[in-house]
Amino acid sequence: MTETAGVLSGIAPPADLWDETVATGLEGVDELVYRSNLLGADRALANQGGGNTSTKGITRDHAGRETRTLWVKGSGTDLATITPVGFAALRLDDVVPLRGRDAMDDAEMVDYLRRCALSPDQPRPSIETLLHAFIPATHVDHTHPDAVIALTSSPDGRRLAHAAFGEEAVWLDYQRPGFDMSKRIAELLGANPAARVVLLALHGLVTWGETSREAYASTLDAVSRAAEALARAGSGRFGLGGPRVRSIDGDEAAGLLAASLPALRGALLADADGVVLEVDRSPEAVAFASSRRASEVSQVGAPCPDHLISTKHKPLVVDFDPGRDTAAELARGCVDGVERYAAWYRDYYARNLSDESRPYPIDPAGPRVVLVPGVGIVTGGADAGRARLARDLYHRAIAVQDAADAAGGFRSLTEAEAFAIEYWPLERYKLTQAPPRGELAGRVALVTGGGSGIGRATARRLAELGAHLVVADLNLESAEAVADEIREARGYRRAVAAPVDVTSEDDVREMVRRAVLAYGGLDILVCSAGIATSAPLIETSVAEWEKNHGVLARGYFLAAREVFRVLVEQGRGGSIVFVGSKNSLVAGANASAYSSAKAAALHLARCLAEEGGRHGIRVNTVNPDAVIEGSSIWSSEWRAERASTYGITEEDLPAFYRGRTVLGVNVFPEDVAEAIAYFAGARSGKSTGNVVNVDGGVTAAYPR
Repeated sequence: MTETAGVLSGIAPPADLWDETVATGLEGVDELVYRSNLLGADRALANQGGGNTSTKGITRDHAGRETRTLWVKGSGTDLATITPVGFAALRLDDVVPLRGRDAMDDAEMVDYLRRCALSPDQPRPSIETLLHAFIPATHVDHTHPDAVIALTSSPDGRRLAHAAFGEEAVWLDYQRPGFDMSKRIAELLGANPAARVVLLALHGLVTWGETSREAYASTLDAVSRAAEALARAGSGRFGLGGPRVRSIDGDEAAGLLAASLPALRGALLADADGVVLEVDRSPEAVAFASSRRASEVSQVGAPCPDHLISTKHKPLVVDFDPGRDTAAELARGCVDGVERYAAWYRDYYARNLSDESRPYPIDPAGPRVVLVPGVGIVTGGADAGRARLARDLYHRAIAVQDAADAAGGFRSLTEAEAFAIEYWPLERYKLTQAPPRGELAGRVALVTGGGSGIGRATARRLAELGAHLVVADLNLESAEAVADEIREARGYRRAVAAPVDVTSEDDVREMVRRAVLAYGGLDILVCSAGIATSAPLIETSVAEWEKNHGVLARGYFLAAREVFRVLVEQGRGGSIVFVGSKNSLVAGANASAYSSAKAAALHLARCLAEEGGRHGIRVNTVNPDAVIEGSSIWSSEWRAERASTYGITEEDLPAFYRGRTVLGVNVFPEDVAEAIAYFAGARSGKSTGNVVNVDGGVTAAYPR
């Protein structure tokens, strides 16, 4: 076992990443991009997708007229990766006069700023654009540093801030961003000409400079002062009281998680259309989840408005002690905890609903962050990227809550303030920028034999439809190549590879365990691992017979059995698809071992459909025929053997198979993958125990 004490130890001052050799010669938006990327590179300064930066200068409009211009970060972009096209350019002389207005609502502000744009196709400007316009400095940065949020989250924050900054900082009690906040900041700075920074309580930091370097240095200086003030105030009290329970080692934790994550995911799927989980076993996550005060401090609320849409106002803390409870008790604790949390969240939504938020339906009511004492933190989202974002943002929450608590206590937004951000139209707009969800979004699919042929085409197609893939194959190198391809095309953590010999009970168990630990559970199993041999009966060896039945019957049975266990534990149904063969329905010479094994798998699918029905588990079979292209089977001796059986050359096989179909076509892996995708998703939601032939029409194989 490992102890968690001492892992949580305050917030370190930021590193200066400025490189003058890179910055020299940069001007205008290019210089702004450089500074923005530096700020975003340190997530303790700028959350993913959070913060905003700007610069002011002169450019020419579409008519060639010199125009005073404000370039400001576009809504929904990320400082770490933003490029020049991510900034909106606005006519500054049209924006600055807004400071003279008494009031302006959000919709009016957004519409006004849209009309100030220099280009009609640029991104929508940041929610806090007016803040940048009203501060006269050339370069302005608004960030969400852990140290500043922690300082302003402490009940003693004003005193600590005055000791650290004196008259060089002005303090603004929490206000939701928009016109009123921007105007109030301008008024405070007008009344305090010595101020160099603005501390936004429970929110973040505003800094500026006449050069880009000055603005960046001002941010680092302010954050360093805040971190040092916290270190002095919290000396000896970091760690949220130290460990309440022991933290468990990797193997023990993996066993607990593999046994309980499907139950947690199933509970979350009660009102969510797809969920992907991510386990965080970092030292910080384990220490926080295991600490004495986590169950109290974590429930105060989210440290920063930027966190709310991804993490919700607070996490679920599971009632679990690894020194006392079993994996089964952890699973029950997760289910009970999600049910209680969902009831709270529905009440939270109902009691805070307003005319502004009424157009937005309630989010899935379950938690996005789950603390498991002794084990770590589990985050969830509609896909792996969102689960990772929740994880990353909660790391920021850990740092803030620990530091603020050590410095005298942690406070957060009120429930009403949190709800007003979570269902704020300007925040909800960011969600509309996401691409449309696919048919299998938030689903997890396991494909055996996924490294080549039909399995590879199926993995690709399911990924195109939004699924997360576990690509399993005896040839791990091939599986990894397919997983790499999917990640490259679809995004981070959208596929993982797993080695498996489907005839090995231990291998199959480990394959399914890997899937659960990677994504929290499973929704789809495609059994596509294949082998084929051809020989007259009297030349068929027992080894050859056993090999075919081992892969095509035993292998399908083992994979289905292990996945059944996960699907039953989740309690949300699922889909299993067997890749069969025309040979499972049609007798043929010189392939008794292969054909009988395929027939056994076909009938196994029917049996499993009977067993799975009461659990909502559907089991169907797709029967291809003569899928030669890209197949590892057809690159083996099978090709020559089948050609010999039919008395033709290997080169004539495609024409031979095409000629025996009523449609006169050859069948490709992608054709079979499309039928598998149909059975995998909701389009076939009332279909089980069925067979679909993808063979071009082989008359003898018509199901009767």
